[in-house]
Amino acid sequence: MNRLNLSAFLVLALQVSLMLNSSQLVLQAEDVPPWAVLKAAPDQSPLPGTQQLTDQSDLSSKMIQGIDQFLLTQIALAAENRAQNWNRDLSSPAAYEKSIVPQKQELASILGLSDPLVPGRFAYLESAPQKITNDFAVYEVTWPVLDDLQGAGLLLVPSGKIRGDIIAVPEASQTPEDLIYSKQPGGSYAQQLARSGFRVLIPTLINRELNKWNLSQREWLHRAAFELGRTLAGYEVQKIQAGVKLLQQTSGDSSRPVGIIGWGEGGRLALYAAALDSEIDVAAVCGYFGPRENLWQEPADRNVFGLLNSLGDAEIASLVAPRSLIIENGTFPEYGYRTTAEGNLEVIDDHYPKLKGKPGKLLVPNKQEVRDEFACARQFVADLKTGTPCLTLIEANEAVGDKTLQALISSLDDDATLSTEVKPVELKTRSYAAQRHAGQLAEIERHNQRLLQLAYESRIEFMKNLKTGSLDEFKKTVEPYRDIFKKDVVGEFALKLLPANARTRKYQEGPQTVSYQVEMDVFPDVTAYGILTLPKDLKLDGSEKRPVVVTQHGLEGRPRHTVGEEKYAAYKSFSTHLAERGFITFAPQNPYILFDRFRTLQFKAQSIGRTLFSIAVPQHQQITDWLKTQPFVDGNRIGFYGISYGGKSAMRIPPLVENYALSICSADFGEWVWKNAATDQRSLRYSYVNKGEYEIFEWNLGGTFNYAEMAALICPRPFMVERGHFDGVEPDDRVAQEFAKVRFLYQAQLGIGDRTTIEWIKGPHAIHEQGAYDFLHQQLNWPAPGKSE
Repeated sequence: MNRLNLSAFLVLALQVSLMLNSSQLVLQAEDVPPWAVLKAAPDQSPLPGTQQLTDQSDLSSKMIQGIDQFLLTQIALAAENRAQNWNRDLSSPAAYEKSIVPQKQELASILGLSDPLVPGRFAYLESAPQKITNDFAVYEVTWPVLDDLQGAGLLLVPSGKIRGDIIAVPEASQTPEDLIYSKQPGGSYAQQLARSGFRVLIPTLINRELNKWNLSQREWLHRAAFELGRTLAGYEVQKIQAGVKLLQQTSGDSSRPVGIIGWGEGGRLALYAAALDSEIDVAAVCGYFGPRENLWQEPADRNVFGLLNSLGDAEIASLVAPRSLIIENGTFPEYGYRTTAEGNLEVIDDHYPKLKGKPGKLLVPNKQEVRDEFACARQFVADLKTGTPCLTLIEANEAVGDKTLQALISSLDDDATLSTEVKPVELKTRSYAAQRHAGQLAEIERHNQRLLQLAYESRIEFMKNLKTGSLDEFKKTVEPYRDIFKKDVVGEFALKLLPANARTRKYQEGPQTVSYQVEMDVFPDVTAYGILTLPKDLKLDGSEKRPVVVTQHGLEGRPRHTVGEEKYAAYKSFSTHLAERGFITFAPQNPYILFDRFRTLQFKAQSIGRTLFSIAVPQHQQITDWLKTQPFVDGNRIGFYGISYGGKSAMRIPPLVENYALSICSADFGEWVWKNAATDQRSLRYSYVNKGEYEIFEWNLGGTFNYAEMAALICPRPFMVERGHFDGVEPDDRVAQEFAKVRFLYQAQLGIGDRTTIEWIKGPHAIHEQGAYDFLHQQLNWPAPGKSE
């Protein structure tokens, strides 16, 4: 045999040897495509020990519909159960104010009023004010709020006796000038108040006009703020609070009363500010008051995490007592973003819209709904002895009517009489209104970015009680953080899981595998669905037990995408390939599918302090509990391997599901808080702030759990990152920086560096298989193909 033939013979012999020693069937590349070759199962018989799955509908869509109904039920239950969170003491006004302090603190916390106001004074932008005949003057002013944030607007000063001070808060669609003179609803009333002898401060609000990314200006600022534990409404409330302090400081009379009034968004802010600031003597809320259970339908900037657990509008109104609150039952502003001709939200389930923001509309309750909510508020304080009613309802057919204005000023000064005179006013400040607004927007954006820079240190302070002197010490001190993550970040439904009642049917077969569709119950209306794939050589009678890998799809994915040819470029059929290696796999349907249908679920959940993962966690708990009951499963060897949104799942689900023995995050790991809050030009390539994933933002991750902190909740269980150099999710340096903190914890602090690794791949946003497969074989103690156990 010549040397060339000998070489060919040796190559052939090596190939035969590898085929004989491998536990999987090896086929020639030219004979089959790279994905798994699967065919529909010849029958739909169930997995032994389970019921027959007969439902032929889209089980993923069914799951989303069930979650929707479940969340609506939970929102209704939250309204019914709010009273349990209150302990009002109605024995005296002083006792009452003391008893509602916890609810005031809760409102301040969820609005993100975390930073102290700074002292200062009004800055008058022009030396000479604009005189409006001989009745009042208009000054353009700014005032300090936070150390790098100020308020800006107009100050109206009467020429004669000043009876009191009033903050007039515009609707978001109005400029401060509109409150001095405008023919539109809710306009001109500041002129009436000034002519009636009241000094009036009108702050600038961020408007809802669309920016270059087709997002409203308010949603644009709120997205980053929310991730950093703040809200746009919270910033604007703090501007009002700072204005109140300066009005008091500049009054020259410590007994001079302060009132607040607003319409639409201004009414909302007036309600919040009066509830929180006892220096406000009387408040009038117009065009904003009613049932709030449909908060999820409102624009994104009105999203307040957990608001509805304790605080509907009636409950917030009760926080103003024993001070006076006037509710005007009149005209409401109307606004819709991505709404249909009928005024309903534009909810789609099969493509991305051109407009990237959350569908939202301002709620317009009917008059009876306002009366009913007001009756609830009055009932809360009915037995509080204040001498005069602290809550007043004014019926009107207009926006900010004279009757409301008279009630407001009479509450501030018994002798005050409302001027009904409204004259057209040409305001020279009107030409600066757009520039003023742009400055306010830029300031808030810069403030958010400063908070983002400070968040790194904030998380270090937050995690300071985590001890790493020993593994036992770590396990003990990490539990309080796990509890915070479960209850305050992810959100927990403290409900008992239903019996799984698993229904199955045979789905597909390959040369070495057979798969089953599996559906089971989780909560009322909530199901879990996925595809179980078994190696054909697995003995189902319990004579052997094998490890399981839960293989999690990404955004808009389905279990079948991880199993076969469809979406192969990203998923590589990894559910089937792992089963060909001898693992059992289970590919669940996670609830991030069907576009707006699932994204609106996030806002329903967040209104009661929950998230999508408040559903996904118990689904995975039920799935893994059920897997552990199967005679062929080793319940101590269940791993999680997720890509993209499934990688996001890999950071959030295993920390709270102890059944998971390890977690692999593919194509998602990095500096997550930066990715959700950065707005500088370089970062916008990666950031979600200007993208269509409007549900992605999670409350206050900036001050609590970035990905390194989430990995600490997985530790000491094994944890791996699969990272493609050409994955556009984040740049390599951001990924490396965040993983360095994980490595430091595992290796340097706890001495278990063999339990964590990162695989750098010259590849895109896709499953890579190689390093992750090695990790799974090693950590789940299952021999790789060609190796004996």
